[in-house]
Formats: sequence, C-alpha cells, structure tokens
Amino acid sequence: MLPKPTAAVAANTAAYETTPLVKPTGFREYDARWLIGSELNLMGAQALGLGIGTLLHERDVRPDIVVGHDYRSYSQSIKLSLVAGLMSAGCRVHDIGLAVSPMAYFAQFALDVPAVAMVTASHNDNGWTGVKMGADRPLTFGPDEIGRLKEIVLSGSGVPRQGGAYTYVEDFGERYVADLVAGKTLKSPLKVVAACGNGTAGLFAARVLRAIGCEVVELDCELDYTFPNYNPNPEDLKMLHAVADAVKASGAAVGLAFDGDGDRCGVVDDSGEEIFADKVGVLLARDLSARHPNSRFVVDVKSTGLFATDPVLKANGVSVDYWKTGHSYIKRRVNELDARAGFEKSGHFFFNAPVGRGYDDGLVAAIAVCEMLDHNAGTPLSALRAALPQTWQSPTMSPHCADEVKYDVVDRAIAHFKARAEAGDSLAGQTVRDVITVNGIRLVLEDGTWGLVRASSNKPELVVVVESPTSEANMRAIFAEIDGYLSAQPEVGEYNQKI
Repeated sequence: MLPKPTAAVAANTAAYETTPLVKPTGFREYDARWLIGSELNLMGAQALGLGIGTLLHERDVRPDIVVGHDYRSYSQSIKLSLVAGLMSAGCRVHDIGLAVSPMAYFAQFALDVPAVAMVTASHNDNGWTGVKMGADRPLTFGPDEIGRLKEIVLSGSGVPRQGGAYTYVEDFGERYVADLVAGKTLKSPLKVVAACGNGTAGLFAARVLRAIGCEVVELDCELDYTFPNYNPNPEDLKMLHAVADAVKASGAAVGLAFDGDGDRCGVVDDSGEEIFADKVGVLLARDLSARHPNSRFVVDVKSTGLFATDPVLKANGVSVDYWKTGHSYIKRRVNELDARAGFEKSGHFFFNAPVGRGYDDGLVAAIAVCEMLDHNAGTPLSALRAALPQTWQSPTMSPHCADEVKYDVVDRAIAHFKARAEAGDSLAGQTVRDVITVNGIRLVLEDGTWGLVRASSNKPELVVVVESPTSEANMRAIFAEIDGYLSAQPEVGEYNQKI
C-alpha cells in the first residue's frame, strides 16, 4: 500500500523519495497538470495511477487502459510510474509509447480498450506534466470524474488488486497514420507549411499531409524537448508569426501549426494572415453545412459571434450551441447533441462522422482544412477568409492568477459586471444586451461587441477575449473596461500577450 500523498515535500530528502507528492490544485476541471518536481514526484504519479485504476473498478469499467506519453524529457518516467500504479490497481496496460494525444484516443477504438491515460503537458511550458484521461470513448473525464479521482488519490484510498499486466504495442503509430489517410486524396496539388514547434506532432504531421497529396514545407518538425524556437502552442502569436513568415517565403497555400501533443491546429492563410481558430471553424462549418444542410455545431464561449450571425451558415440551416470552454466539455456536448462538429478558439476541433470519431485531433482538422481548399479549388484561403463578415478580434490573452484564487477572482468579476448590467450602466459607451455566465462571464453589448473573462482550466491564469463586429475602437473599449477591473485586483498579474 502506498503512503498517503502529501501536498508539499522538500526536494533532495529521504521523504521526497518515500512519499507521494501530489499538489491538490493539479486536478483541473477536465484533466490534470502539475509542475514536475515541486508539485508532483514519481511516487505521486504512481499514486495517481493507483487512483485511476481504483476509479475504473468503482465505475465498473473493464480494467484495460491505453497509455502513451508526449515528447518531454521527463514524460516517459512519469508514464512508467503511472503504469506501476495502474498495474497495482489490477489494470491491464496497453502502452503505445511516444504518441500524440489523439493517437491514444484512436487506440481506444483500434485496440478495443475502454480507458485511456495520456501523459502530456499539452501546450504548457517545459516543466509541466499532466494526464488526459477517459473511460467512455470518445469522451474524456469531466469535473465529476476528476473530482472523484482527486478524492481517491489525496485520501490515499486507492485499492491494490491482483491481475495487473503490461503490453507494449509495437508500431502503433503506423496504424494511426494509416487510419488518418485512408480514403483521403486531394484532387488538386496543395503546398502547405507544417509547423510543429519541435513537439510530438513532428513525428506524424508531414507524413500525413504528404500522404493525402500535399507538398510539405516542414517548419520545426524535428523533435527537441527544449523547444528552442517557441512553445508549440497555435494560440501563441510567436508561433503563428513564424508560420506566417514561412508561408510567405515558400508561397504555400496554407500554414498549419500543431501544439505539443497534436490535438490542436492553428491556421495561416496564403497571404500570411493568421486566422484565429474560431474563424477557421466558421469556414469549416460553411464547408460542412454546404454538403450537410441543417447541421448543428457546438462552439466554446471564447469563440466569435459569427457562428450565430453569419448569413451563409443561416442560409444552410445551421444551428449553433455556445458551451463551456475545454476539450472535455465540448467533446461531451458534441456527443450529447450528435452535432456535426465542435470548435474551440484554442484550436481544438471535434468532428463526428463522416470526418472523425468525436475526439479532438489536430491532424484530422488539418486534413479537413486541406479538403475544404480542395472543394474550393481556385479560391485561395485568403479569399475564403475575406468573404467572412468582418470583425475585430483579440487573441486569447491570459493574465497570471494563482490556481488557489483564480475562481474567486472570476466570481467577483461576474458579480461586478452583472451588477453594472442590471443597474443599466453603460460599458464601453454602450448598454449591455446580454450576460452569459455558462463559463465565466461573456458581456455582449448592443452592437454585438463582446468581452469574456474566465478562469483557465489548465494553468494559473485567467482568460480574456474580446471581439467587435463594428470597429477596432469598440473592441479596444470593451477590453479597457475588463482590463481596468482586472488590473485593480491584487491577485491578477501580467498578461502573456495583450492587445
């Protein structure tokens, strides 16, 4: 039996080697993230594995589980410790090795395994680790499952069982690639930039795109866990600027940027214009709904208002559901509503049949973008983008805010702005038309300008996004209102990027 985990233990001590370290804040809304060493040690990862296995038995899930790990210097060590805990809980482990997250989700189907635990820090900076988990394919854990897992792990109530086993699945990456490209052949040649930020997607992106008929310009596709150029995050403007430069230098038709664990995709058009992923979602929704009228789509609350107002989507009979941000939330909502697809501003795209299996895969999204261009042969992506109604939109901006207080800060912001709206106060010189609190607070002004504040689900940050369909000035005005309030809160720190 493992000792009960502790929230803090000094490094370079005997206690550090004999006590599971698991900081409670590492259990997020729909996955888990810790700073390796100071918030989670190897025994802590073992305790987590025991907890996951115990939860599977508690939920009467067959105790077979896929595991994989992303390309970080420490990920394999974390995974093997997790595996030790899973096996001690009586789980039969199917290890697919070095992988992107969607490859692990695919393995649940291909190997007929109900559960998954993918060791990845996703787009987080080096030093972070984490686990994306699920036991009901294609879904991943949400707050209820994560909350119960947290209770089991932190209380030390994981139950050891007999029957644990380990199998290493050789060459599973080949099966993943073959599935991605099956039946996918472009009718017209397409030159693309594939940017991987030296992350795990570099194993697959160029191969997959070439296999469907693309000429590929590789950008930072060599694996390097120091991430020497930029963090592999397609919401990060530094990565998008690098892709834009490569597109303009090579004359490519599109640039495709993948995050550290390959479940997200960012897009740059042929002119070098960086298209935020929610507007890529509008373009994909136009393309899909032209061939499948009356489709339903799910989008997150950070996404553009065009999903509700775009005349082409309206003409195609599209219905749209705005929902909570987060890959687990959107995946679940797409599944519940049997939606055609789901889109997040962060670059997670969730396609149901006939495009995908309901989970987020950056390479499936990249293929969908290439096929959209193939369907519109002769019309460059820049023209498709220009055909959208114009809006002025910020990137995702994230001021630092500690995990322990960020939800309280957001609750105060909700109360503050709701009170102003109910009192009839103007914001940014306009009345407030709507207040949406499904995930943080999204304030919609009379002309459709809106601003969002929510707590990040996977980092010690807040999230701020603003957009206006009328002018850049109005976009900046709503940001000034939100930023003015947040800047006055002592718990809120510097932004990662800011308009």
